[in-house]
This record gives sequence, structure tokens and C-alpha cells, in this order.
Amino acid sequence: MKAQRTGVDIPVYDLSLIRDLWEGRVKKQKQRQKKEEERVSQSALARVDQQWQYRIACRKLKSAEVAALQCYLDRSCDQLHTLHTLHNSTQCYLDRSCDQLHTLHNDTDTENNKFIFQLNGDRWMKLPEDLQFMTYLREWHIHATKIREIPAYIEAFVDLRVLDVPKNGLTKIPEEIGKLISLRELNVNYNKLRSIPAELGECENLERLEMTGNGSLSELPFELRSLQKLKHLDVSENRFASIPICVLRMENLQCLDISNNRLTDLPEDIDRLEALETLFLHRNRVRRVPMTMTNLVHLKMLVISADELYSIPSHIVDSPDIKLIRLYDNPISAPDEDVDEANVDAEVKDELEKEFMKTYIESLQDRDTQPMYTTKVSLSCLL
Repeated sequence: MKAQRTGVDIPVYDLSLIRDLWEGRVKKQKQRQKKEEERVSQSALARVDQQWQYRIACRKLKSAEVAALQCYLDRSCDQLHTLHTLHNSTQCYLDRSCDQLHTLHNDTDTENNKFIFQLNGDRWMKLPEDLQFMTYLREWHIHATKIREIPAYIEAFVDLRVLDVPKNGLTKIPEEIGKLISLRELNVNYNKLRSIPAELGECENLERLEMTGNGSLSELPFELRSLQKLKHLDVSENRFASIPICVLRMENLQCLDISNNRLTDLPEDIDRLEALETLFLHRNRVRRVPMTMTNLVHLKMLVISADELYSIPSHIVDSPDIKLIRLYDNPISAPDEDVDEANVDAEVKDELEKEFMKTYIESLQDRDTQPMYTTKVSLSCLL
């Protein structure tokens, strides 16, 4: 008798097929959900539902309240539309304005250059002939040329504001300069001027006047007292034996540089310069500072040579508001064999020394107190 076989047959399937089938169904379900969301978002159901909710809420309100609510909603929509329109208009205006400002800035630079005349270098012996017809110019800048005079036709340049003509060997300033009623700045440094025309006093709008290093210049015409708007006057490196009377009448003068001249004393009425803030007296032989200088209430800086100075008001020395700089010249002199060379380069050395002093003093202006070592400084012309 054969024994019967007992057991259970277990079917074996490929699991990868089951996984693919399941993932396919999940993918199709996600696609159906995505399409349904897109359909709902594009349909009017949300707006219809909102309208129904609004109507239901209105049923609970009185008629006057419903009218007020509807008016408010209409006004809010109009305001939002207006704000949106205004924003777009403003942005457009700002973009257009920026473009216009950029263009205007470039045009302004180009336009300003049209009003400026510049000439540099010793190859120039005379001014261009066409210059006399360019009467619209506002600035002349003529540096280090061999042009020996300013032409008389300058009187036609009534809009000229800056006349900058240093290092040209000029021997005189024409009387016609008095016609330049718009002139603000005049620079005739390092020329060969022997006198200044009285007509310069007619330039009543002049604010800055520089006449450094003209050698033979020893006086100024009394008519310059009319320059009541003058704030900066530089007459250093000349032959002034005293401060000119016309200078003492310039009530609005703030900076006076009369260094490297032949001063021995200061006038008692120096306190006429009520607005004076900075006074340069170094490289002179001033022996005494008058008490009246203490009346200059706006004085902030005084630079003076102290080799021969024996009297100075204690108020100026002790005042914390005044920077007092007393300089001592270097006693070393040049050897005899180098005298000729020293004479030739005197102008260059004076200019370099002036630049040094300017830099040195500017470094002190930002300090609250006067450092002790500035009370005695030794300068050498042999640097």
C-alpha cells in the first residue's frame, strides 16, 4: 500500500512585477489628483462659494449695514486699482527721470568745459587770435607760458569768474580788468608784476586774490579797499614793508598771507580785520605783536617768525582757541661758491618752502590743541 503525499503547493511570483504594478497605480492616482486640482483652480466654484457666503452673511445684517458694506468694498477695489496704476506710473516716471538725470549730468560736464579756456607750456608765445571772440568764457587757466601780457580785449569777458595766470612772466595787469564785474578769483602768482592797477578795486565780487612771488611788488593801491567780499589774500614773497592800508579796510577778510616780506612791525589798527581767522607772518622780522590783536575774536591761527620777536600778548599765547606757531629760521647759510646757483633757484626754493608750510599747517588745523613741538620749528633753505 502506498502512502499518500500530503502538502501545500505555494505559488512563487516575481516581486518586481508586483512593484511595477503598484507604482503604476500610484502614478496614475497622482495624475488624477493633479488634474482635479487644476480643474478646481480654474473653475468658478471658489468664487461662487465666496458669493454664497457673502449673501448668507448679508441676510444677518440690516439693509443699511449691507449698503454700507457694499460701498466700502467698492471703494476699496477702486483704491487698489488706483494704487496699482499709480505705482506703475511712478516707476515709469522714476526710470525716465534717472535716464534724464544721467544724460543731464553728462551734458552738464560737457557744457561746463565749453566755458573754460586752458593753456599750458612754454611753447606758447601769444594767445590764440580766436580767443577774443569767445567772450562767453567763464574761466581762463594759463600756466607757465611765455605770454607776457593780458590783452586789453579782456574787458569784453564780462562773465569771467576765474582768471588763473601764474608763472607767465607778466609785467602788468591791464586797466581793463576793472570791467570784469563777475570775477571771483584772480591768481597772478610768480610773475614779474611791479604794480597793481587801481581799477582792480572795481571788481567788487572778488573773493580770492593771490599775488605770491612777484619780487618787486611793494604796495597796493588804496582803491582796493572796495573789495569788501574778499576772503583770501596772498601777497607773500614780495617786498612789503608794512601791511597796506587798503588791506586793513577789507572787513570780511578771513585769511591773510603776507609772509616772506620786509615787515618789522604790525599796525595798531590791525583789529580792523574783524573777520580774520588765519594770519601768516613768518619769514619777516616782526619784533612786536600789538595788544590790539587780542580784539580779533575770530582768530584761529597765527604763524610768525620768532627770531627777533620780543613781545607778544599773553592772551594769544595762552588761548586754547588760537594755534600759535613760532618759527625759527635755520642760521646755516650757503657756501660762497654756491651763491650764484642759489640765486638762480631762489624762486623754486621759495615755492617749495611755501608748499611745505602749507602742508605742515594744514596738518595742524584738524588738531584740537597745539602740540608742544610746534612752538619751535627750524626751516632750512638748503633742503
